[in-house]
Amino acid sequence: MSKRVAFCSAALVLVCAAGVANVRGEHRGRTLVVTMTNDPIENRINVYDADTHTLLQRLSTHGKGGVGGNARGVRQHDGELVAAVNNGSNTVAVFRRDGDILKFDKVVSTSSAPVSVDFGNDHMYVAGATTVDSFRLHRNTVEWLDGTSGLELVGGGTPPSGSTAQVGVINDKQLLVTLKTDPDPGTVDLVSLDEGRVTGAVPTAVSAPQGTLTPFGFAVYRDGTAVITLAHSNQDGLFRSTGSHVFVDSQVAAAIATGGAPTDIDADAGVLGVIDHGAGQSHLSLFRYNEFGELTAQGTPITVGVPNANGVAILSADDRDRT
Repeated sequence: MSKRVAFCSAALVLVCAAGVANVRGEHRGRTLVVTMTNDPIENRINVYDADTHTLLQRLSTHGKGGVGGNARGVRQHDGELVAAVNNGSNTVAVFRRDGDILKFDKVVSTSSAPVSVDFGNDHMYVAGATTVDSFRLHRNTVEWLDGTSGLELVGGGTPPSGSTAQVGVINDKQLLVTLKTDPDPGTVDLVSLDEGRVTGAVPTAVSAPQGTLTPFGFAVYRDGTAVITLAHSNQDGLFRSTGSHVFVDSQVAAAIATGGAPTDIDADAGVLGVIDHGAGQSHLSLFRYNEFGELTAQGTPITVGVPNANGVAILSADDRDRT
């Protein structure tokens, strides 16, 4: 995957999406940074202090990791919940914030091996190897599974193992799921929602543009437009529900000091985190960003201590104050 596409385009999109409102001068409590060790035998999350880079906690996800080729294997909601995929156990682990620490809450079972998580519409959404699920949220608790749909390739058929890259909320009526199928261009599935739940209808499968490869990670603007990295063809695609695509170029927002290949990113309250892999080790790089989207590296990158850490989530104390 192109380092330039995987990090730079996502960084610019997330900084813009976070907006000026999230750049605060004062913070109450710690801003936490969470990543997942992704261990195929005993998966865990690591919780760090964003300011000091101190490792605060190592918590079991009560399952097996092993996911790869994905984005949003870890996702936070309103500064209160963190979800992490146990790909090898067909479960998602859910943690709740308690002051400046996280506490394990529960695991929920998924209809196929989970790959990517997003929150919205009072639901948690999980894209798996072959399906996408919706789980009802109530008072910052993940409750029951209330919808499932099979994923669909352009031309029909179930995605092969390793195809699913990311799930993301477009609005209260639709989700997107990206499916990479090199050497074919790949598929973007448009999944229907009804009052937040996945309806079970067959998704609308839209081909990535001809001549491109690997629709991968993406971020969504408020108008429902998604900027999707076409990772193996060094392009970004603008996707709208009409199915139209336009290519745009991205400038380099910041360099990764470790030299590793960036794989996932999150931003909140002026803090941006990037997880990367390289030379058998994973690193977590933290940046501060301002209202202009300018990035400043914050200290030395954190060595996570495992080769294939997956996902990153930023939990600001300010998020809790806004809910």
